Amino acid sequence: MAVYKDNATGTWRVIYRFTNWKGERKQTQKRGFATKREAQAWEHEAMLKQGAKLDMTFGSFFEVYEADKKQRVKESTWESKSHVIRTKILPYFENRKIAEIEAKDVIAWQNELMAYRDEKGKPYSADYLRTIHAQLTAIFNHAVNFYNLPYNPARRAGTIGSEAVKEMDFWTKEEYLKFSEAMMDKPRSYYAFEMLYWCGMRSGELLALTYNDIDLEKRTISVNKSYQRIEGRDIITPPKTPKSKRIITIPPFLTEELKKYTSHLYGIMADERMFRFTKSYMEHEIIRGIKASGVKIIRLHDIRHSHASLLVEMGFTPLAIAERLGHEKIETTLNTYSHLYPNKQGELADKLEIENSREEEE
Repeated sequence: MAVYKDNATGTWRVIYRFTNWKGERKQTQKRGFATKREAQAWEHEAMLKQGAKLDMTFGSFFEVYEADKKQRVKESTWESKSHVIRTKILPYFENRKIAEIEAKDVIAWQNELMAYRDEKGKPYSADYLRTIHAQLTAIFNHAVNFYNLPYNPARRAGTIGSEAVKEMDFWTKEEYLKFSEAMMDKPRSYYAFEMLYWCGMRSGELLALTYNDIDLEKRTISVNKSYQRIEGRDIITPPKTPKSKRIITIPPFLTEELKKYTSHLYGIMADERMFRFTKSYMEHEIIRGIKASGVKIIRLHDIRHSHASLLVEMGFTPLAIAERLGHEKIETTLNTYSHLYPNKQGELADKLEIENSREEEE
């Protein structure tokens, strides 16, 4: 490395030469330092990062963590993680040397988070506190597992918050039909909600569907990708889990509705999205439909739960429901919808009683 003064601007710059992981010689530079000391401090920090030395600051290690992790998760997932880290963790730890952060420092940070109140006097929820702490724990875990940090101070300090029991609500078939009738004034919204309710897809899966994904002759929909809108960009990613890739068979009436919908998509290409809007549009539309129909308020994702509850009521097995919804494990289906099954236990017991009576008669 070398530090130079730019006589034209009066500022300082650093030229940094290094060998990357491929053994290639590289060079980079940083300009605009007001003083030589600032330039030398940046030079020192860059050397620590390149050598993965834990004498670096927490902020510098976060850049290492970002380089290691960002390409391994979906863009939307990284955006969520990064936002929490940049707004709730870096402001407190950014300039501390990561190897010098102790459990007592983490506890002091936790106390500040728990003491926070917004302009309405509302604290962070227990679930959100737990999420923030999990991100800090993950960064220190990375330092422990791959960069020889002796221990994880966030783990030693103990967690805060708790995992909230996520409330799940849903519409009965009667409620959905009332809602759907109110949506008929906007055909594209009506058909999108029809697909969500009668297929149980996630909204991102629906919005990623192309004309290629639908076989109207076989009455099938191929779910193989997901759509998101991030910072004004349309992003297509693989679906949530490997099991999310699936073929959904649809009823004849929905096939006819799709024929009507696609007949109005003039000039659509086979690889173009069929529902050319965003999740925020659908969230706005569900609110509009709820107000117009008078049905109870639920979230957009709860329409997927409404489909599942319909399948439970119709007597389908957890395995069949798991396959249609694209759950990775049948346990996910059982845990998510276990509260819907108690009503079925009585029916099951009654049928066993009848079966036993038949055997006694024989």
